[in-house]
Amino acid sequence: MDGNQLTENSTAPPRRGGGARHVYEVLRDEILELKLAPSVPLDETSLAKRFNLSRSPVREALVRLSAAGLVKMLSNRSTIVAPLDPVKLPRFIEALDYVQRVVTRLAALHRTEENLAEMEDVARAYHARCEQGAPLRLSEANKAFHMAVARAGGNPYFADAYERLLDEGRRILHLHYAHFKNANDPFPLSLEHFEMIEAIRRQDEGEADRLAREHKRIFHERLMEFMRVTFIKEL
Repeated sequence: MDGNQLTENSTAPPRRGGGARHVYEVLRDEILELKLAPSVPLDETSLAKRFNLSRSPVREALVRLSAAGLVKMLSNRSTIVAPLDPVKLPRFIEALDYVQRVVTRLAALHRTEENLAEMEDVARAYHARCEQGAPLRLSEANKAFHMAVARAGGNPYFADAYERLLDEGRRILHLHYAHFKNANDPFPLSLEHFEMIEAIRRQDEGEADRLAREHKRIFHERLMEFMRVTFIKEL
């Protein structure tokens, strides 16, 4: 699909009763994979025609996408794909660093055996996705792991803020993963997930904090390398 237009027949009709969810999931994936480019308009009428639905489920899907930070609803009642502003990247990384450290520290304080089992399951799922090399599914598995950590912390205010950061960062993460796939490099950060689980298991709050910060540092460095390589190629 051209990132600057909507294709009318690119999506099969949804199952009955699942219209809004279907539209949300299809558009979410297209935004994350940059098939829908940043800042491109999303017209409710065109989307309703594309998905063979009324405008109500389309509007509901757009509201959900807005809550996830993937689209922006403007004052004139139009909607666009959320812009990607490289200037804001340092502030995003800063927010991710602090919130990630908080939820990981809280997980070390409050985790249960059920929390640990969930974290181990999703960490193994992420590791398996690394071997498959599908960037979109890999970013989903990464979010699943970190949200399992956030749930273990037991603070819904931090968990909600963390989820929004993870959602807003998934387009960046997708580009990051796609770069390593194309370069045949190993996907990063899998083993660090297991190290974080062990610190949380021991209820070592300080070590959990250190590992969360190191986790962000590695991601940031590799992201900067991706941007440097991409920029040089474009010159």
